[in-house]
Amino acid sequence: MEPIYFDNAATSWPKPPETLSAMQHYMQDIGGSPGRSGHRLSVAAARIIFAAREKLAELFNIADPLRIALTKNATEALNIAVFGFLKPGDHVLTSGMEHNSVMRPLRAMEKKGVEITVVPCSPQGELDPGDIIKSIRKNTRAIFLTHASNVTGTVMPVAALGRIAREHGLSLCVDAAQTAGCYPIDVQDMNVDMLAFTGHKSLFGPAGTGGLYLREGMETTVEPVCIGGTGSRSEQEEQPDFLPDRYEAGTPNTAGIAGLAAGVQFILGKGLAQIKSREESLVKMFIEGIQTVPSIILYGQTDTVLRTPIVSFNIEGLDPAAVTLELDERFNIMARPGLHCAPSAHKTIGTYPQGTVRFSFSYYNTKDQIIYAVDAVRQISREAKSS
Repeated sequence: MEPIYFDNAATSWPKPPETLSAMQHYMQDIGGSPGRSGHRLSVAAARIIFAAREKLAELFNIADPLRIALTKNATEALNIAVFGFLKPGDHVLTSGMEHNSVMRPLRAMEKKGVEITVVPCSPQGELDPGDIIKSIRKNTRAIFLTHASNVTGTVMPVAALGRIAREHGLSLCVDAAQTAGCYPIDVQDMNVDMLAFTGHKSLFGPAGTGGLYLREGMETTVEPVCIGGTGSRSEQEEQPDFLPDRYEAGTPNTAGIAGLAAGVQFILGKGLAQIKSREESLVKMFIEGIQTVPSIILYGQTDTVLRTPIVSFNIEGLDPAAVTLELDERFNIMARPGLHCAPSAHKTIGTYPQGTVRFSFSYYNTKDQIIYAVDAVRQISREAKSS
């Protein structure tokens, strides 16, 4: 049988055929460098880049597509946000459910004089906005927060935190690595100042793509972390001060961005609501199934409306790595064990240091795969209990 892929929170697979076709079209028929020449192939490449910005802007309700700086992933976008925005003496709020793409840059800035408060979350990964309010100080400058945990799928109350940030004069930076493409994001309604996202997960693009949205005015306070050629203002030896060029030094990954644009168009064409509904039904079916399996420990909320298509669990007495190896070798099911680059989250839910088994679903998964996977987990659990 073909592999059953349940590791979409790491990177989605398969991709829509449109993603592959768009990348091949650029490589085969265009190939020019965008913004670096005036010939027709360079212009065609530049149109691909702008089309990607337009589609992303439509998906996230961003008024001006040029406020999206394209990056190689969410990690690079978060590095720009953290290192470019924070200064020694600033105080930052974050949560106990963060990925290392947030925590490691923040810890690096802590060594340079930035104060960090990690606001605790519940064992299900939930954050109380009131706890954020209680943690605000005179020198608090920003909230850096995941939109949804990559361990439990728990969605954070970003809109409520956006209102709190506005009321207290703070900036809100959201890590949307796990929500972009599978959960509604409206930067205007949520009062998001900076939105970091990756292309290779639920946006159905290839690896090496992503971006950072910056609200109007943020470019005056966020310094670039990479400086060099942009194809614009070539007569100057200083980095341009306008978006998106300020944050886009070097030749872009045009083939990847072509694939990203096609992936986002796939989402817009299907409708985000339809994609979310399909993935919700898969998560609900899987949770209901493994809840009947003896010795299963399930983490996070059971409410599928307030979670992304991620489920973490353990089988009592079994190491997560051993479980996923057995799922792979015996059942052809691809999942991910361990700490998922989020030790803080695992400490919050009580699974540090061993971690969990994580299943993460996509639009391309099926109910038959869910039924098969539940049976596989049941069999592993039964055999462990009898041994």
